[in-house]
Amino acid sequence: MVCALGSALCFGAATVFQAAAARAAEPGTGSGVDVGLLWRALRQWRYVVGLGLDGLGFLLEVVALRSLPLYAVGAALAASLAVTAALASRMLRVRLRPVEWGAVAAVCAGLAMLALAAGREGHRPGPPELPWALLGIAAGVLLLGAAGGRLPDRPRALVLGLGSGIGFGVVEVAVRLLDGIDLADPALWALLLGGGAAFLLLTSAFQRGAVTTATAGMVLGETLGPAAAGVVWLGDRTREGLGWLAVTGFAVAVAASLALARFGEPPAVPDAPPRDPRDPRDSLRTESP
Repeated sequence: MVCALGSALCFGAATVFQAAAARAAEPGTGSGVDVGLLWRALRQWRYVVGLGLDGLGFLLEVVALRSLPLYAVGAALAASLAVTAALASRMLRVRLRPVEWGAVAAVCAGLAMLALAAGREGHRPGPPELPWALLGIAAGVLLLGAAGGRLPDRPRALVLGLGSGIGFGVVEVAVRLLDGIDLADPALWALLLGGGAAFLLLTSAFQRGAVTTATAGMVLGETLGPAAAGVVWLGDRTREGLGWLAVTGFAVAVAASLALARFGEPPAVPDAPPRDPRDPRDSLRTESP
């Protein structure tokens, strides 16, 4: 669980860096899947820092996935929004409302319940069709992004965020299925395609819609599917007699994280003071780029 929480810390900080960089990047064609947008975002140092944090978070996530059930890791990753909110309140001086501090506390309580109730990861290999299904889902994420890019602003952000969450969920399940590096293993290609598609859709969602909506969709996509796959096919279980506590903790952690979705949004830059043509000092002031 320590590695899962460390992963959430990295992902929570990375979200703010990547959202700010995506918003600052030049707009592209308006398509939901814009490879050029990812390239333009990579030119910004904030996005590179976010990727570095994501890389570290992914390594910690892999360790967690090898020792915890998928439902516990998924809830811990959703808690990255609580981490972002707590960091924003101290480092960015963002004021949290009492209900949002309550949501942070609820996330912590939900994770505590999961830590008490979670058993060890399951050891079932899953059905032989599962790796191919993951590869198909990963390809479907790209198609979902292409279709979502044609929607109006609000549903577009939700669809792109949900698609990115599904892609990240594919990565979580694929990590459990992999047993070494085998180029003939469809789970490996599902991991690569799902992770790449998820980054692409999430970057597009951050630029072309409300980051709050996109982040909420991502949380739902990356928690519910993997948790169900772990229980149904991979043998994830709870401690004896504590199934109710695990379900309660998972629901509380995810619901409270959704209440904090606005903290995926980078802080707004204050507008410049209005220019007064009668003030000679304003004639010398230039517009900021």
